[in-house]
Amino acid sequence: MAKNTEIHATGRRKRSVAQVTMVPGKGNITVNGKDVNEYMPFATLVMDLKQPLVLTNNEKTFDINVKVNGGGFSGQAGAIRLAIAKCLAIYDAEADQTRDDAYHKVLKVNGFLTRDPRVKERKKYGLKKARRAPQFSKR
Repeated sequence: MAKNTEIHATGRRKRSVAQVTMVPGKGNITVNGKDVNEYMPFATLVMDLKQPLVLTNNEKTFDINVKVNGGGFSGQAGAIRLAIAKCLAIYDAEADQTRDDAYHKVLKVNGFLTRDPRVKERKKYGLKKARRAPQFSKR
């Protein structure tokens, strides 16, 4: 990969969509124009979205700019994590993929390249929520 090229990827989770741009840098992560620690309300969510970087030892290698919308913070963190993992797989695509420390292989084994398909189930008529029925009264 060339020294100053940008890598783009999109990640989705629940109703959230994250567009990630990854460039070589010092490890800064910006989400919607704010620092990631300022944007995300919980440190566990920040830790969750950084997992692909930690796994591949790239915490201080790339600057990441994220544009995310839709859903809540948890869904957004999941969408960002998927997009970062996709960027890392693209970055390492030109290298030999048969070696054991290839990014794609490591990320795939840990489940970071798989989109989580769980979404909210729709509400059905006659019910209070998707499956919650009104209370039954015998008399």
